[in-house]
Amino acid sequence: MEIIEKILKQARMPKGRFGAFWARLMNIGHSRLTRWGLNHISINKDDTILDIGCGGGRTVNTLAKIAAEGKVYGIDYSEVSVAVSTSKNKRLIDAGRVKILHASVDSLPFSDDMFNLVIAVESCYFWPDLVNNLKEIRRVLKPGGSVIIVNAIYRDERFEKRNSKLARMGDFTYHLPDEFRVFLKDAGYSSIQIEVLENKNWIAVTGING
Repeated sequence: MEIIEKILKQARMPKGRFGAFWARLMNIGHSRLTRWGLNHISINKDDTILDIGCGGGRTVNTLAKIAAEGKVYGIDYSEVSVAVSTSKNKRLIDAGRVKILHASVDSLPFSDDMFNLVIAVESCYFWPDLVNNLKEIRRVLKPGGSVIIVNAIYRDERFEKRNSKLARMGDFTYHLPDEFRVFLKDAGYSSIQIEVLENKNWIAVTGING
């Protein structure tokens, strides 16, 4: 149990050598979930995109390949994750197509109306204030821009025994699908869509700025 708890706490903020290993492992562990989530949005080849909680950097890499004429930014509040993501995307960074920053969702280091798309995969469990954080994301989104939140856990009685134990050990919060609808509405988003993959307990939530 101590090992599982140690692993789950690394998900919040990877630290040290084990944190670097965990960040790289997330590149593999989140790949199917990320692909599923990306099926629910459209990405143009010249889009400017932000990945919040970029972890090991694989999602940034994937987005940069899709938006081949655009630019992708990744942020993480773990310095270890920033280092791993930077290493993963070194060629794209050198080419000026990717930029990785040490930053937090509660104060994004970007100008207003900058991004066509903001994505967060398996990170909003740890955000300090979900509604206000979504408002901060909307600030940096262009009018008509989209946000998508992709999680491998949402509140569902079929998975509650497992999920509540994981949340307790990992010190994170998870929500009902309808709660996400309220969060995005309160943050000023429109055209809110919620997709779930019930057998896996996956959820993808999208909203439009405007």
